[in-house]
Amino acid sequence: MRISETIDYHIRGALFAMRRMYNIMASELGTTQGVAYVLINVPHGGRAATSIAPMMGMGATSLTRLLKTMEEDGLIYRKKNQDDRRVVMIFLTDKGQHLRRKARQVVIDFNKKLFEKLDPAEAAAFIKVCQIIRQEATAQAEGKSAQDED
Repeated sequence: MRISETIDYHIRGALFAMRRMYNIMASELGTTQGVAYVLINVPHGGRAATSIAPMMGMGATSLTRLLKTMEEDGLIYRKKNQDDRRVVMIFLTDKGQHLRRKARQVVIDFNKKLFEKLDPAEAAAFIKVCQIIRQEATAQAEGKSAQDED
């Protein structure tokens, strides 16, 4: 099998193209893709800081630096969870919410363009394939096959 025939090759190529596009668009908004991704993934009710790093594929140290920068830029604020004081919650400031709306619209617009080129069955199949890939990759990283879990 040639490398260009692998699923990895095509996903990686698409991911790099999307990252480049989103980096350019984030730059036009005066931010970075990483900041925009955090903003998009912090709901109105806040999110535990510890849940953000796994979503982004980041280590805790890198996320801490990113959140510190975002706090200094006035995009987020931190607050201890009322139920568990060990948990630090991340909330968006008004400035962060404003930038979140812009970043979210960029994602929505790009996805609208994709869905204009895909029929619903193709989109559903792609999502299913991605879920299978994610499950298998996670299982492989943990040293077992996803089939072993069935």
